Amino acid sequence: MTLLVTGTAGFIGSCVLRQLIAETQETIISIDALTYAGNPLSFGDAAKSPRHHFEHADIRDEPRMQAIFERYQPRAILHLAAESHVDRSIHGPAEFVSTNVIGTLTLLQVALDYWRKLPEPRKSAFRFQHISTDEVFGSLSPSDPAFEETTAYAPNSPYSASKAGSDHLVRAWHHTYGLPTLMTNCSNNYGPYHFPEKLIPLMILNALDGKPLPVYGDGLNVRDWLYVEDHARALRLVLERGTPGETYNVGGAAERANIEVVNTLCSILDELHPQGAPHERLITYVKDRPGHDRRYAINFSKLESELGWRPQESFETGLRKTVRWYLDNPDWVASVRSGDYRHWLEKNYEKRDA
Repeated sequence: MTLLVTGTAGFIGSCVLRQLIAETQETIISIDALTYAGNPLSFGDAAKSPRHHFEHADIRDEPRMQAIFERYQPRAILHLAAESHVDRSIHGPAEFVSTNVIGTLTLLQVALDYWRKLPEPRKSAFRFQHISTDEVFGSLSPSDPAFEETTAYAPNSPYSASKAGSDHLVRAWHHTYGLPTLMTNCSNNYGPYHFPEKLIPLMILNALDGKPLPVYGDGLNVRDWLYVEDHARALRLVLERGTPGETYNVGGAAERANIEVVNTLCSILDELHPQGAPHERLITYVKDRPGHDRRYAINFSKLESELGWRPQESFETGLRKTVRWYLDNPDWVASVRSGDYRHWLEKNYEKRDA
């Protein structure tokens, strides 16, 4: 029983990897190109497992992907590899289109060729699971209903446009070629091992250093927040019980304005790390992001009614666990900030092969 997971050195992918190794008997083939946000230290204890096999590879490399499929013969692929930061996409959109669109196209082609050659019952059991974002649906007004699986796509950033393109390709490969695909669109994730350019880890680490906590615009942009461990559990459930060709929204039932998120973080930090309190004095409003979507919200009733999933963590419990993790793991934080995590491949992979 072998699963192929792309993007395992990223935030969500590493959580999926750690859960699969800890809670199943699956053999996991993890693929990551180890770009700037790909941190293999996030593998955690999974790095030591004999059931974890890491392949340092780019999903756009078709011959390499073909070789990996042929070598490991996976029963399914969970595709999480993506460029995912909106600000970076604004300044460098080409890389987002290349990785998110061309990379997904490459995987679809390789998976299709592999699937067509599988004997039954392996062919019927195979799945290509694509993990996407709620940002493909665009922006909501305060009174709009939450995004559903049938909401029309209206991406507003280069990042969300590239993810929308990859979603459409996955849908087309199912309807045109019959590839048994599954797709999920999730809300904003947060939790341990999050790269510190994103809102919640950035605010935690800046607060610990006594630095300003920069809030875009008026701070009233709203996001639905999903604890990453809950998201990983949802992805595993969809893989095992989802209907091929279907899409499932995954949300946290936790809509919060950005300023509310920051204020809650400050309150938790005042309690768990009173040095520098009150931390809310560090809040600073800065010029808004270009094209900043006003509100996202996810309706996950389909996932709940059909597969029985609900988030286990509330926003408050998940956020407290997140703050505690960053307080308890300064070595991981220091490695990311210094760039030392980039040497992992040389220390733990290339020399081992030699």
